[in-house]
Amino acid sequence: MDKGFLKAGHTPTLIAAFLYFDVSFMVWVLLGPLGISIAHDLHLNAGQKGLLVATPVLAGAGLRVLAGALVDLFGPRRVAIGAQISVILGLWLTWFLAPHTYASMFWVALVLGIAGASFAIALPLASVWYPPRYQGTALGIAGAGNSGTALASLFAPGLAAMMGWLNVLGLATIPLIIVLIAFLFLAREPAARPTMPSLAAWGPILKSGGCWALMFFYSVTFGGFVGLAAFLTIYFNDQYHLPPAIAGACTAFVVFAGSFIRPVGGAMADRVGGTKALMLLYGLAGVIFLLIATGLPSVYLAFGAFFLGMLTLGLGNGAVFQLVPIRFPQQVGILTGLVGMAGGVGGFYLASSLGAARQMTGSYGPGFLTFALVCLVACGCVTVCHRRWTENAQ
Repeated sequence: MDKGFLKAGHTPTLIAAFLYFDVSFMVWVLLGPLGISIAHDLHLNAGQKGLLVATPVLAGAGLRVLAGALVDLFGPRRVAIGAQISVILGLWLTWFLAPHTYASMFWVALVLGIAGASFAIALPLASVWYPPRYQGTALGIAGAGNSGTALASLFAPGLAAMMGWLNVLGLATIPLIIVLIAFLFLAREPAARPTMPSLAAWGPILKSGGCWALMFFYSVTFGGFVGLAAFLTIYFNDQYHLPPAIAGACTAFVVFAGSFIRPVGGAMADRVGGTKALMLLYGLAGVIFLLIATGLPSVYLAFGAFFLGMLTLGLGNGAVFQLVPIRFPQQVGILTGLVGMAGGVGGFYLASSLGAARQMTGSYGPGFLTFALVCLVACGCVTVCHRRWTENAQ
């Protein structure tokens, strides 16, 4: 890391953004690691499991747009505090009411979706404190909070076996409260931030091809990451018959790889350019998931393939968000919301499509094959963008 980075911004706020993002993501994907216990309790089939664990991802995607707009209007620190309190109260109410029907679980999914919107809050909070040359590194560090998904996979299945999945939802409020207290002391509202654009200003943003390109790129990298984080515990249990706690641990190690490599992706993009980095990463991801789609015969081979796949997706997450403040420096909040929404939609698609593929064909292969092809299409699209953006910069 460049030594100047430590002097360039506000380190306590960057730490606060990471912690807030981390516990929020832990909560956001809880239904995935708890999915085995919930499915057993509610007698769900593969399609229902896929839809249920994917719904918080979709809810978080939609709420990210609203969160991004609120950040530009009120400031990221204030919005983070309000969102965290809402999630704590929602989880407490869920634990108190004790929902035990498939339909009632979608209320839980909505509450968890609020936690998923933290993406559009934590990243602008970190971004505004750092100059352009350190954007990839700063956003990579804050974005490494997606490691919270690994914490959920590591602890939730075992806790659910001991005390029941409903009590795990209530227990999740404890780290949320601890981090909220730390956030109040560490985070500082930026003195200057982009002003909230009028509704008329949304038109040029949404008409920009660069906006839609970034949304697509992130729907692949982050969509792949969070979709797998939400579904892999179920996949390892169903495909390789691993006990829930072991399946969760395997998922956690894979997700940790994708989470903590994200700052490296941002720093890599700072050095070689975001588009160049993404060309390589999408190509590698496409090959890896084509291999997974063939149906690897051993859980050890599958674990290795998913580990490498998550590394490429994690690097890609950092690279995409290095491009956001560079391409749209005055609309970081709005673009973070839009791009984050697209990432959530991608995650909903992947998790739900894997469950649907299993339900309809008896195999997860078609779901992974489709995702591999999407990665290769993204590789072609980012190549075109690289040529156009380079020509326009000259």
